[in-house]
Amino acid sequence: MSLSIYTISVPAYIRGFSVLSSLIDKAEAFAAEKKISPSVLVNARLAPDMLPFSGQIQRASDTAKGTIGRLTAVEVPKFADEETSFAELRDRIARTVAFLESVDAAAFEGADTKDVTLSAGQLKVTLNGEEYVQKFALPNFYFHVTTAQNILRHNGVQIGKLDYIGALA
Repeated sequence: MSLSIYTISVPAYIRGFSVLSSLIDKAEAFAAEKKISPSVLVNARLAPDMLPFSGQIQRASDTAKGTIGRLTAVEVPKFADEETSFAELRDRIARTVAFLESVDAAAFEGADTKDVTLSAGQLKVTLNGEEYVQKFALPNFYFHVTTAQNILRHNGVQIGKLDYIGALA
């Protein structure tokens, strides 16, 4: 049995958003316990030129939605990057997951061979759908999930590897 593009992407994204939701819960509890404004964590970053915690969730959301848009004929919802609170970030995650869950696996028929062209500055590369998911979409998504966790951990939230991996059963 071979894996489909749907199988290796959509469930992985949904799982990642479950992890991000759990991280938000822990960050919110930490902020309450330490009596710090939640906005400190929402706006925290690892380096001055990196996106803040909120931006990491926004980019994870955009990556997941973008995968659907690039590989299927499904119309992708657009979300403004305006989240400034844990509640708003939870809502963005919920809207992203609802969208992902609405996409039928059949929409990915032929996605593995569909050409996807990525452009960023002087970089322009065309990959087939399988390469796009394996070499760009999933690594990019996990980069943002990992960075979101690292931002919280760097700021004192007691989280570790098992929080990142999430429930296995």
